[in-house]
Amino acid sequence: MDAILKKNCFKASPTVRAFLGELMGTIVLIMIGIGCGAQSILSKGELGGFLSINIGAALGVTFGIYWALGISGGHLNPAVTLANVMAGRLPVRKLPVYWLAQTLGTFIASALCFFIYQDLLDMTDGGKRTIKTAGIWTTYPKGGVSHVTVFIDQVVGTGLLVGAEFALCDKNSRTTKTAFLPAVCGLLVLGIGTSFGTNCGYGINPTRDLIPRVFTSIAGWKEQPFKFDDYYFWIPVLGQISGAVIGAITYMITVEMHHPVSTEVNILKSAPKLPEIVPKSSPAPPDIVIDIPAKFVYDNPIAAESVI
Repeated sequence: MDAILKKNCFKASPTVRAFLGELMGTIVLIMIGIGCGAQSILSKGELGGFLSINIGAALGVTFGIYWALGISGGHLNPAVTLANVMAGRLPVRKLPVYWLAQTLGTFIASALCFFIYQDLLDMTDGGKRTIKTAGIWTTYPKGGVSHVTVFIDQVVGTGLLVGAEFALCDKNSRTTKTAFLPAVCGLLVLGIGTSFGTNCGYGINPTRDLIPRVFTSIAGWKEQPFKFDDYYFWIPVLGQISGAVIGAITYMITVEMHHPVSTEVNILKSAPKLPEIVPKSSPAPPDIVIDIPAKFVYDNPIAAESVI
């Protein structure tokens, strides 16, 4: 089968490969994230709860990044992509490609989870869609939490996510092997979820928050996902984008720009002239100058060993 596919399938361009990597990685991330929420809510807590949802979200991030890391970098999040573009690590022309793949992947994953759980969903709400079941797909604030708090919550959560991911990908200070980066990113999301998940479900991803809301509006919840809590839906998205930029800039200002600059030191610029050892009648040999460059790089030895 592998030989047949390699022989008959076209070779995608780098841009198409990046699109497919982000698409499939996002589908993995979102399906596991929505699925663990559906299992918990539709079983009325018998088959999961807050902790299992957080663990599932972390595993979704881990395996989604593993799917896409070597192809597109495994952003799977428009806020992460925007931060990388802003930092000059991704060309601006690739921004719409990544965002389109992340948006489409999230919508596909939302639809797949809906069809997988539709029978239990109908048994739970009798076909009358409510905000409680809409919460399987996207975030809603807890009662009494203000819009200002939601905004700050998402700025902080997304800032922690992006700032820490910049640290993990910084080769000048990184101590984590590339193969372990997805797992460490998953643990990062688990930490954020178990610390800041109460106010509004720690979306920390604009497509994770907005696109499933669009899907549920189409799939039977109508205007509820957008009208809930005085049209709250745009606040977490704005907070996530703002938080990503703030997190990236904070890491760059506090750590990245202060890395020591590599310097080259010549141990011996020149050697003294050799004494004349030939008869005076013979032509004198030319002066010999020895130039031995030696490169000294003052760098973190752990980071140097871990660069792959």
